[in-house]
Amino acid sequence: MPSLRWRTCATLLTAMLCAACISVNFLPFPSSIEKMLPSPIRLGLDLRGGIHLTLGADIDQAVSQSLALMGQDIRSSANDAGIRARLFRHADGRTLEFVPLKHEGIEQLSNLLRDQFGQMAVGSAVSSGTGEKLLVTFHPEWEKQLRERIMDQTIRTLRGRIDAFGVAEPDIRRQGGDQVQIQLPGVTDTSRALQLIGRTAQLTFHRVRSDTVPGTPMPVGTAWYPLAGGRKSFSAPGKADFSSGLVLDKTPLLSGQDIVDARPAFDERNQPCVSIQFSGRGADQFERVTEELIHQQFAIVLDGTVQSAPVIQQKISGGKASITGSFTTEEAQDLAVVLRSGSLPAKVSVLEERTVGPSLGADSIRAGLVAGAVGAAGVMIIMQICYGLSGLLANFMLAFTIGLLFAGLGLLGATLTLPGIAGVVLTIGMSVDANVLVFERIREEIGKKLPIPEAVKAGFREAQTSILDANFTTLLTAAVLYQFGTGPIRGFAVTLALGIMASMFTAIFVSHLVFDWWIRRNGAVNCGLKPHTA
Repeated sequence: MPSLRWRTCATLLTAMLCAACISVNFLPFPSSIEKMLPSPIRLGLDLRGGIHLTLGADIDQAVSQSLALMGQDIRSSANDAGIRARLFRHADGRTLEFVPLKHEGIEQLSNLLRDQFGQMAVGSAVSSGTGEKLLVTFHPEWEKQLRERIMDQTIRTLRGRIDAFGVAEPDIRRQGGDQVQIQLPGVTDTSRALQLIGRTAQLTFHRVRSDTVPGTPMPVGTAWYPLAGGRKSFSAPGKADFSSGLVLDKTPLLSGQDIVDARPAFDERNQPCVSIQFSGRGADQFERVTEELIHQQFAIVLDGTVQSAPVIQQKISGGKASITGSFTTEEAQDLAVVLRSGSLPAKVSVLEERTVGPSLGADSIRAGLVAGAVGAAGVMIIMQICYGLSGLLANFMLAFTIGLLFAGLGLLGATLTLPGIAGVVLTIGMSVDANVLVFERIREEIGKKLPIPEAVKAGFREAQTSILDANFTTLLTAAVLYQFGTGPIRGFAVTLALGIMASMFTAIFVSHLVFDWWIRRNGAVNCGLKPHTA
């Protein structure tokens, strides 16, 4: 019977693949063989232990910085067009103020903004003590899109840093308008993880103001920045302590958004540093800025701290630079990781931090195993009592179903969570439903005096539609849970869906195959499915 042989080969191949996928969780394999096998089943945060974080993103500050950089681009374009204007930024951080040096500059600047900067909303000219000024803001619709892009980029950047950190199967998702939820299973170095994830890594380049005198008020548009490793203090409100910091222009001349590569390296004194490479656009800006600042100090600021402030001796072309400071080798590596994955467009702060210990995960696994064992034992005993030899077949199919479920978790690279264990326990109870439908249908056919082979065929044929309908609706429910649920709920949905598909395969395909082999070998011998007596 070719059909019987084909089904037997398919079942044996499936069983072998299932055994191989499960064995990687318990047995060591040579590296050459291990590469061909799926990864072991990953355990989620609630089973393995790790860190749960809720981060808040400062979107307003990021929009303000984007506006400041846009102001630099506008002023550069205006200079290229022969329009000279001073640039100021309002205290609210949402408005730019341009004061042209010539009266006709107002109209020329307005036309330039409308032609080249469509994302900007240009207000009417306003008279002031220094002359007419032009107020410029982001268009509301553009600002809304910008906020969405900032949040999306924040999540992508965090994901890149976590992947570089080597965390297996992290869960990173947006929560509300400006929050990000992160789960890091298996992470033990909490402080380093927090530093790597939460570090803004905003790299900016500022002009050092050499026209300030210690003990005197700082000029408008400037701010005091602490030196790396120095004291972060002031000698008086609004007056800088030059022993621990520098006075810089608040508005950066260049940002690190155009960095395309960052690598740990060593400087000429054999001290750890970070070598950076700008994109084509960033290289052009870097060259222009260094040309303007020849024989002036140029501060490299990382997250509000001055790392170095060299004097520019000549124009720097090629888009290459290095960040020096009091770095250890590990700190230089971490800084290169965060710069390479991109600076966070918005500063993030830790709103919630929870650490799940591995002992709690071990207790959860132990409780899940006990629940699964008790449930499986109860189901097997009932099936054996009610259906005899066919009940024994159903018990073997139950074990095969659970094996297929765990093999599927390994093949898909899914993560097993505590709700996922609940899905496994639920599968144990649901997987025998199809067998019960088939067995009861066969009993009905035997009660109609049909021969055993015909009763078996009719039982599987008539029960198949009911089995598919019932399981298809459950699969739809699992799909909805996976699409709209959070991490633990998605873990439950995955195990539930895999369990349903595995139970349909074993109940409809494998069980039918075993019945066909039984009938072929033993003829019309009853398999323990006697018709019910009235």
